[in-house]
Amino acid sequence: MMKKLNAFFLAMILAASVAQAKDYVIDGAHSSANFKIRHLISKTAGTFNEFSGEFSFDEKSPKKFKGEFVIKASSINTNNAKRDEHLRGADFFAVDKHPTLSFKSKEFRSAAKGKYKLMGDFTMLGVTKPVTFDVEYTGVGKDPWGTEKVGFVATTKINRKDWGMVWNKTLDTGGIMLGDEVEIEVNVEGNAKK
Repeated sequence: MMKKLNAFFLAMILAASVAQAKDYVIDGAHSSANFKIRHLISKTAGTFNEFSGEFSFDEKSPKKFKGEFVIKASSINTNNAKRDEHLRGADFFAVDKHPTLSFKSKEFRSAAKGKYKLMGDFTMLGVTKPVTFDVEYTGVGKDPWGTEKVGFVATTKINRKDWGMVWNKTLDTGGIMLGDEVEIEVNVEGNAKK
């Protein structure tokens, strides 16, 4: 009898854990997809204005995390129209042939309190390679209208050449115009699905 009761309570605990996992959709108005790259002697920053995504998250069982993030490449914005047009062209994002960038999660694990490692596949210019993000969990709460929200900041660095983005320019004074390393920061605020 005791074994049956223990099995029953264990099943109830597991069921409660599953019930706590929630599905979220990214709130584009309160999220951002940003990047930085070295230009000459400083860094130039940019963002993508249009993106979408969905994910599931259970703070008590982070391994259950699953998510997908899609960026519209033509929405790139570096606050310079001429530069943005160049970035949309064949030298960089080739948006006519490759209209989106995407990330699909494969593994999510705890690194420290409120810190995680998110591994997955990042696709750009038709090339898919593994990328690991350092993730900070920024909290959960409800907005004034009762919608549950959850937040994360995810950062990583990639070498753009690994995805075939190789354009550069040699300077008359020596050296090159652009760095190869790109710093990425994604700020996510998710709305719980109803």
